[in-house]
Amino acid sequence: MTKTIGNPGSVAIGTIGAIFGVVPRILRRMSGSHGAVPELHRITFEDIRDALADGVGDFSAFRSDVLFACLLYPIVGIVLAWVAFDRNLLPLLFPLLAGFALLGPLAAIGLYEMSRRRARGQETGWQAGFSVLGSPSIGPILALGVILLATFLAWIGAAALIYDATLGPEPPVGLGDLLTRTFGTGAGWAMIVVGFAVGFVFAAFVLAISVVSFPLLIDRDVGLVTAIVTSIRVAAANPGPIGLWGAIVAISLAVGSIPLLLGLVVVMPILGHATWHLYRRAVAVR
Repeated sequence: MTKTIGNPGSVAIGTIGAIFGVVPRILRRMSGSHGAVPELHRITFEDIRDALADGVGDFSAFRSDVLFACLLYPIVGIVLAWVAFDRNLLPLLFPLLAGFALLGPLAAIGLYEMSRRRARGQETGWQAGFSVLGSPSIGPILALGVILLATFLAWIGAAALIYDATLGPEPPVGLGDLLTRTFGTGAGWAMIVVGFAVGFVFAAFVLAISVVSFPLLIDRDVGLVTAIVTSIRVAAANPGPIGLWGAIVAISLAVGSIPLLLGLVVVMPILGHATWHLYRRAVAVR
């Protein structure tokens, strides 16, 4: 039988029907199939050190795989910088690059899966990182990713308001002018202080809701709310170690951004793998 192109109207109706057929299944997954709240462990500064050491170990085991897969990070950063220069958004250059870290937990989901498979003795390569797309928890994972994206956009909006209130509303002539006005004027230093304070709030929020939530969703079918609440509980029960972890992540990403964001090819996989191992120390094994 000859196959013909369907009527656009019928194709549209069929597509909408398929979407509405999938949505209920995704919504059911939001609550997960395991209602029990995960049991937590107290973590120490030594756990942070050991998680980082294990992250380095995973990076060494997967070196060629993660270096290939993580080339995406500097590419995305460079694109963000290009957008800022090309579209007269120069005042948002630093907020764009710094805010990219807010999306880091989502960008590292493939690394969590690789570490999970290695811990179980399963054969693992960079392709395994994409298998998370077929996870039963993909709905909650994507929903949490949308929350992080919304937080990133809110941060950019807040950064724009801070610039307008201090150095704005006129954009700088060029990068040199921006640097001069930022570090050579009282208004520029006011922007720095307020910007760092507001940025800290956004970073603390993302850290609290995501420090173990993505690895937990990959490891167990617990649902979105349980994953976020568990992550907040971990942060609240271990403020010192989690605060240190947040500082390590921030400093490592700043250092990894030099030069030309290429350091992120090494920094991101180590932090991603280490996050998995931190999760395994903070949340009791089933």
